[in-house]
Amino acid sequence: MPGWAKLVTGLVLVLVVLFAGIKLAVLPGIKDLFGTETRDNTGPALLKSIQDMSRYDAASGNFQVVVDLEKDAKYLPSAIRGTRTLYVGAGTVDSYVDLGKIAQKDVTVNADRTEATIRLPHAQLGKATLDADHSYAVSKQRGLLDRIGDLFSDNPNSEQAVQKLAVKHISDAAKDSGLTTRAETNTTGMLEGLLHSLGFTEVHVSYGTV
Repeated sequence: MPGWAKLVTGLVLVLVVLFAGIKLAVLPGIKDLFGTETRDNTGPALLKSIQDMSRYDAASGNFQVVVDLEKDAKYLPSAIRGTRTLYVGAGTVDSYVDLGKIAQKDVTVNADRTEATIRLPHAQLGKATLDADHSYAVSKQRGLLDRIGDLFSDNPNSEQAVQKLAVKHISDAAKDSGLTTRAETNTTGMLEGLLHSLGFTEVHVSYGTV
């Protein structure tokens, strides 16, 4: 082998070891070298606990966000080391009223049981839930060293960062969506319909600190 070829080969090996973290021990495990077969050997799911729910889920919002996440390395151009991912995140956020916080003082009924006054806590937002079936990566751009690293190891957290960012943006959007106001309106309608069916002619529902 000519001297210049040996030099180039040596430099490539040094770069791979330093920047991609490749170990010789994993070389035989290059993914998809001979094809792969997927098997689900997961055991049965175990019930850990049961919790009684006292909240009324009164509204649900569907959201979608396009996450553009870029990570660059210092002192190296993005073509050598860096990633940029475009990810479409779809998710839902529920808004609920916690009926378990109502005390006896928060419910007033007149003597002939025709009028009821109920004070409820303000509606709250639940945690944003990402819909895996409708969330997907549009594109992934990776530098040379990142692509080399992908050849030798699977990274289960490769999309975790963009997924977390999608959840954060969806949660922020839900705060400005008027979802809690819709939930309180729906809860009021539910209680009015229920109490009217029980014979109450006047139902007054308000929200605040209980």
